[in-house]
Amino acid sequence: MFPRAPQILVSLRKSLFNDLAFRYYSNSATRPVLPSISFEPQPYKANFWVYWKRYRTVFGGIVTVSVGHCHPKVTKAATDQMHKLWHLTNLYLHPKMHEYGKKLTDRLPGDLKVCYFCNSGSEANDLAIQLARLHTGAFDIVSLRNSYHGATPYSIGLCGIGTWKHSFPNSFGIHHAMNPDPYRGLWGGSNCRDSPVQADRKCSCGVNQCVACDMYIGQLEELLSHSLPKKIAGFFAESIQGVGGTVQFPKGYLKKAYEIIRQHGGLCIADEVQTGFGRTGKFWGFLQHDVMPDIVTLAKGMGNGFPFAAVITRKDIADSLTDALTFNTYSGNPIACAAASAVLDVIDEEKLMENSHHVGTYLLHSLSKLRRKYEIVGDVRGKGLMIGVEMVMDKESKKPLSKDKISAILEDAKEMGLLLGKGGLHGNVFRIKPPMCISRADADFCVSVMDIAISKQSGI
Repeated sequence: MFPRAPQILVSLRKSLFNDLAFRYYSNSATRPVLPSISFEPQPYKANFWVYWKRYRTVFGGIVTVSVGHCHPKVTKAATDQMHKLWHLTNLYLHPKMHEYGKKLTDRLPGDLKVCYFCNSGSEANDLAIQLARLHTGAFDIVSLRNSYHGATPYSIGLCGIGTWKHSFPNSFGIHHAMNPDPYRGLWGGSNCRDSPVQADRKCSCGVNQCVACDMYIGQLEELLSHSLPKKIAGFFAESIQGVGGTVQFPKGYLKKAYEIIRQHGGLCIADEVQTGFGRTGKFWGFLQHDVMPDIVTLAKGMGNGFPFAAVITRKDIADSLTDALTFNTYSGNPIACAAASAVLDVIDEEKLMENSHHVGTYLLHSLSKLRRKYEIVGDVRGKGLMIGVEMVMDKESKKPLSKDKISAILEDAKEMGLLLGKGGLHGNVFRIKPPMCISRADADFCVSVMDIAISKQSGI
């Protein structure tokens, strides 16, 4: 049997993978721990055991474990399919791909009924770029600063976070608009976000008016007027920015942005890789913005951890890809389709979308108490179970909390049995995106652990 002792795994990680995948946890002279965590699943829910110690994850395998680790129904669906057919490719007809394609597209509104299956969110956004350019006959694409859309050469160009950029050509034809961030941006107020918790900024907007939204839309119009040709290919946006630190846009921003992009001939692409499948309290995050995208990209929670992704679009847009051959060897893999189909069933049967709304709202209100309690908790934001807690040196300057203190909070939380995520340009936002089966008791545990860990770094 392959050795699983932590020290051996750490050594192999360094020699085999050359730190291509970074880790949150590192050795400390005052608190010796392993540089990484090796997991032994404990079905199912949000909990699992690691070398006989229980951990609760509120990061869900980077927003991927949507219905719970090793959910029995998803596991059975995948296992049953493994005994029938592992792989065929979509050159041939097999039922699972077609059954799941119909089941998935029935969840999408309007004419979003044609799907392409692939293996990751990066691939999905890469294909969406191709579709937008081919369909419009234009080349230029707009995305937002602070956005994250993947790590392929095309999709990394969409990203607006410098820490993910390598020094090679990747952004030709891609333009980044000012990020409409009500907390850190130039404009923002106390009623900008569609969230139970608002930014701690003053606002004098009237009823049905958002000055911050208008100003950010003005910046988008400036970009289009000064830096792009008359016709563009498209506009990419996450419904809530994920890797960028759970940033929510001012209410109405995406709706106005879509209108302007379409006036310039572009398609509107909704990146639902992290916000899809009920996580925000609605099945698709874009529904929270009252918009209808032309293309939707999906991944992560789609397969509950099984590598699977999709691009959904209209038939007229899909037809633009038929002038040349397009193929993906693993597209529509039978096991992936079986697992993903079971995920949809579990979301419905266990009312996980509703749970995301109710427990997420409860958790946001609970976390907001930490913002009131600690000077170093700058902002709490989110919708459903897509939550961010931004840590700062002090509320007035908003200077990001030091990396050492962020690491110490992560380590202390881990020692108490809680696994947090982190993100944002400066790595100072705790990302709380747990499996959607999380309970109020789990939420209480999360807040109590964070309270203790934050208090040690706050000077109180």
